[in-house]
Amino acid sequence: MEYIPRKLSTELIKWLERKEILAIRGPRQSGKTTLLEYLSTYIRENISPTNIISISFEDKDLVSNFSKDPRSFIESYIAPEGQNRCYFLLDEFQYIKDGGQKLKLLYDTVKNVKFIITGSSSLELTDNTIKYLVGRVFLFNLYQFDFEEYLFTRPENILNLYKKNNALISDFIFEGKKIKNISNIFSEDFIKIYEEYCIFGGYPEVVIAKKSDEKKIILKNIYNTYIDKDIIGLLRLEDDYNFRDITMILASQIGSILNYQNLAKDGLTYYKKLKQYLSILEETYIIKRIRPYYKKNTLEIRKNPKLYFIDNGLRNSIIENYNEFIIRGDKGGMVENIVFSQFLKKGISHIKYWRTVNDAEVDFIIKAGSDFIPVEVKYTTFTSPKPGRSFVNYIKRYNPPRGLILTRGFQGEIKINNTEVIFAPVWFI
Repeated sequence: MEYIPRKLSTELIKWLERKEILAIRGPRQSGKTTLLEYLSTYIRENISPTNIISISFEDKDLVSNFSKDPRSFIESYIAPEGQNRCYFLLDEFQYIKDGGQKLKLLYDTVKNVKFIITGSSSLELTDNTIKYLVGRVFLFNLYQFDFEEYLFTRPENILNLYKKNNALISDFIFEGKKIKNISNIFSEDFIKIYEEYCIFGGYPEVVIAKKSDEKKIILKNIYNTYIDKDIIGLLRLEDDYNFRDITMILASQIGSILNYQNLAKDGLTYYKKLKQYLSILEETYIIKRIRPYYKKNTLEIRKNPKLYFIDNGLRNSIIENYNEFIIRGDKGGMVENIVFSQFLKKGISHIKYWRTVNDAEVDFIIKAGSDFIPVEVKYTTFTSPKPGRSFVNYIKRYNPPRGLILTRGFQGEIKINNTEVIFAPVWFI
């Protein structure tokens, strides 16, 4: 099977020669094991294969042996006469109890060794591991394929056009550069590809699968494996039925502002238990909550977060809805969810939304330097560059230097007061 390039691999390679531990976190089955295999192949170009040790801690015997005496375990793989550096690729490290303390010991006492670890739970690789490794570890997130990585499976001209136009939009958002020309000559191709991505998401095995029925089975298995291994096995949550019910309710509310009291009532659970479920879903890379953007204005919402799923395919599997866009009532929410996911996967850390008590709302407010840029998602057909009333209200209140409206293919620009606003196809974000 051909390896589909991951953008994170280029970043990781930059740090291979340093001593620090590389910790790769992300959703289960997002491609972490495959990425380790790629790194192993890359390292082999300059290092003897005997100096590259790959270990999966899904093997309970290896977990037991490592836990008893980590140093002796690691040193057993190192030849006594060896002089070259050894690379240890430790997969599924979340299964190691007190893993952070053990890694700290190894980092400080075993010489000429590089550790690269992966884990599918932020809870385990942050709270129980990373807190012991301050100054000794670099953290990376590997999510499912973003849209650019997804396009590696498509004709090269489509990928090249995406890269060109994505760079133009990014330069506009983050550097304020004027957009001279967004080329959208393959709009019908992009619509078809983008809507398929919205329905089935970016899990690597799902992307590779050719048939829709095969994709559906894989997504169902991913979710069931997540419940069995992360929820029941790793976190020891007993009531998985109630957990599944809450998750299904959340999946039907993507892009909505959370009302905890109503959600607890609908899910037949307690407020405290609901908060625990939400925390678990977030720390295991299933959902993400974003907070409202506000200043000192009593008319702006300040507390309740909006909710998104990191992968649309998993979300659609949970609600068992793979219908085509033309007959879906939730297509607007699905596209908004993909835009959020794209921002997240591109490393944009400051993503908020804006809403007033009078229901004026802008989907996203993202930080670009010292500026806060409004982004609205409108998967509809425009005939002229006319922003919605809420978008205009935000601009008049805060005077941002620029704004972005993402559309179903429409391109245009308009100036509101001193704010430059562009309309661009959503698939170029």
